Amino acid sequence: MKTKITDLLNIKYPIIQAGMVWVSGWELVSAVSNEGGLGLIGAGSMKPDLLKEHIKKCNAATDKPFGVNIPLLRKDADELVKASLDEGIKIFFTSAGNPKTFTSLLKEKGCTVVHVVANLKYGIKAQEAGCDAVVGEGVEAGGHNGADQITTFCLIPQLVDKLNIPVIAAGGIADGRGILAALSLGAEGVQIGTRFAATVESSAHQNFKDEIVKAGDQATVLAFKKIGLVRIIKNDFAIRAMKAESEGWNEIQLRELLATKRERIGIFEGDLIEGELEAGQGVGLINDIPTVKELFERLLNEIEITNRKNNNLYKG
Repeated sequence: MKTKITDLLNIKYPIIQAGMVWVSGWELVSAVSNEGGLGLIGAGSMKPDLLKEHIKKCNAATDKPFGVNIPLLRKDADELVKASLDEGIKIFFTSAGNPKTFTSLLKEKGCTVVHVVANLKYGIKAQEAGCDAVVGEGVEAGGHNGADQITTFCLIPQLVDKLNIPVIAAGGIADGRGILAALSLGAEGVQIGTRFAATVESSAHQNFKDEIVKAGDQATVLAFKKIGLVRIIKNDFAIRAMKAESEGWNEIQLRELLATKRERIGIFEGDLIEGELEAGQGVGLINDIPTVKELFERLLNEIEITNRKNNNLYKG
């Protein structure tokens, strides 16, 4: 498969593994890159020294391209960028902040920069900031989402129509049918999160992986609309959060409820009651925990089967 994104990132397939917190360690990242996609280390749950360690281990496990995802809202984002540059990273995916913050610096260092956006306005800003591509992330995605709640199928064609840089689709994509659908909308690649979270190589806790497999089409909810929309699997914590919002809790109260370690205890430590279990609406399509190699084989087969079916429909 050859697209502008495979050329830009020097990868075989236009499939990018999202840099998810507590999920995207070096084992998952190297496995994805070795299969011809692009693995992204999730720096959002790492300190600079730990990030360096993961980069070193990933370099030892693959000779294929991989990158780092850095949420710009992190207070130490500059340190994470420096640590990545020190270790020779050339591909940066940034999110949750102003794309102007580091793009000029990274471009001067010869890096490729991709920024995650949730609407057309921010897509244009990312292009103006000098980004090489954008990830258009619909509200179906797990984790933090845009306040406008634009769906992937509505967002991607609008970005494609207005931007001159390649668009990568994200949000709710969990199989080959979704990949082909995104490419049909004009995307040059896809970014997949939750489906990769439920793989053998994912650094998430087994409890979290099992919960993804168990989840159905109504398993996720949007919570914390006052302080930063997030899609999570319904559990005791999520239900309490929605009740608090309905009762009119203020931002300070909601932040105290959310605390700082909910993601870690849920995703990494496996607490299914008190943890924040970030996952997208694609959970209803996930029924097992394969290796990354098995998953890639499946995705590519699904793309081929769906493409043949679509060609037959077009022929009448």
